[in-house]
Amino acid sequence: MKVIKQTGLIIFLLGLTIFVGTIFTGSFNLNQLDLDTFIKEKNYKSVVIKSNLEKAIVTSEDLNIFQFSKRVIKAYESSNLYYDNLIQKYNKEKKWKEKGKQYQYRIGGKPHSLSFILAKKAGKGWAAEKTTLMWFLTFGLGIIGALLFIVPDVVLLGKPGIKNNGIFLDAATNRGWIGWFAFVFLVTFYILLYFYPDLIVNWVFLVDPISASISGNPASQWFLYGFLYCTVMTVMAVRMYVKYRDNKYQILRTTSVLFFQIVFAFLIPEILVRFEKPWYDFKNAFPLDYDFFFRWNLDELLSSGGFGLFILVWGVVLTVVVVPVMVYFFGKRWYCSWVCGCGGLAETLGDPYRQLSSKTLLSWKFERIIIHSVLIFVLVMTGFALYTFFSGANQVIGIKTQTIQDIYGFLIGSIFAGVIGTGFYPIFGNRVWCRFGCPLAAYLGFIQRFKSKFRITTNGGQCISCGNCSTYCEQGIDVRAYAQKGENIVRSSCVGCGVCSAVCPRGVLKLENGPEDGRINPTEILLGNDVDLMNFVNQKQ
Repeated sequence: MKVIKQTGLIIFLLGLTIFVGTIFTGSFNLNQLDLDTFIKEKNYKSVVIKSNLEKAIVTSEDLNIFQFSKRVIKAYESSNLYYDNLIQKYNKEKKWKEKGKQYQYRIGGKPHSLSFILAKKAGKGWAAEKTTLMWFLTFGLGIIGALLFIVPDVVLLGKPGIKNNGIFLDAATNRGWIGWFAFVFLVTFYILLYFYPDLIVNWVFLVDPISASISGNPASQWFLYGFLYCTVMTVMAVRMYVKYRDNKYQILRTTSVLFFQIVFAFLIPEILVRFEKPWYDFKNAFPLDYDFFFRWNLDELLSSGGFGLFILVWGVVLTVVVVPVMVYFFGKRWYCSWVCGCGGLAETLGDPYRQLSSKTLLSWKFERIIIHSVLIFVLVMTGFALYTFFSGANQVIGIKTQTIQDIYGFLIGSIFAGVIGTGFYPIFGNRVWCRFGCPLAAYLGFIQRFKSKFRITTNGGQCISCGNCSTYCEQGIDVRAYAQKGENIVRSSCVGCGVCSAVCPRGVLKLENGPEDGRINPTEILLGNDVDLMNFVNQKQ
């Protein structure tokens, strides 16, 4: 079995190496007809951009993706600079009419996103033309290798019970060199995905046939991400099934998040696009779905007829009615641990890193400050968005709504949720985003703390203070401190993953839904160095 695991690791690393190397393969150039079609599709009115692109990429040269991207971006920048100079010139000359005409010629959008569109049209090589073979050599080998590495644990782990042997001695799970390598790889991937999609266009080519079969459209970088997301979750879910095979709660929980991610977050939205309906994840509640009330989304939904109106109503009902009612009866675990795709990735891919979450009081203070600040930010931004939508204005109290949205999208939607939220798993634990940044988690946490039937009950008399519960709490909760005192665990941050209960050797902890009365039961602690100890005891009598 160990030989199979080692073979699987080699195959996985081979697939990963080919996957990374694919970025540097292929050639890129455009013919005149494709460029003319692109200009017409984008409705560019500038003759400058057409001329610049012709000089840059309509060539017989075989450009690599880095050369191609550099030339395209330079073409866009020089075109916009040309018209910016004209705008300044006419402004100085006070020729307001001529100045106003120039804005229509400027090219909007992110340069690398525009370069990505052209790269999809210009790409040649194995990734673009031998897709099936390259998919097998990358995704296929990666999946096969990972499964060969995981499945033998059914035998190697031995007797029933959750095994975390050597987890603090392994370079992959205790911030060793493998962990830091994984950190760099994940962070780099998210930076490329969000900010340099043209550089990973060869990866997107690999999933073009899959995208065409589901949505009828060529793949985008976001389809690639969705497919990768589901693939990684599925493979790592197998690891969860093996590791927690004797715990029914963990099996059901893993199956649930896998189902909701693949079906609701990936397949249904893509199928909706095939039928020319708005792309929508029906499980994604506001304020996690922070752009739900943005003007562009509201306009799209309202213009989509009855189905768009249904989505709009469902989004509001989900946030205002379904979420609080479900939290009241089942705690925030119903969403964070059973439905949410972010939580699903954290519980599958991130499970090997749960012990790395900080349990310090300082971390807890930062957690409350940061996550509540994000919630306030998204609520203020949404208020601005709704005001400008109904009023027709583009700013509130002198602040442009679009500027606020751009700041949030960059800092929270991209950097925090993506780069930090997932990329930092190997260093700071698997619930970085859920714990510190998710506005929906903050909203659910308020309800759970003050108005919910959910709690984790403890039997203090059985606690042996081993600390397993605190060690493997991904939310940084000192569970042992509650268990030692026999207190119910009621915390806003608790996602009800149940791992604290699963790893307890004495059965001290139990996840329950019960009456609200007596749910929060703090217990006094008698300290031996308390000079008034005896008086305190007598008063209690």
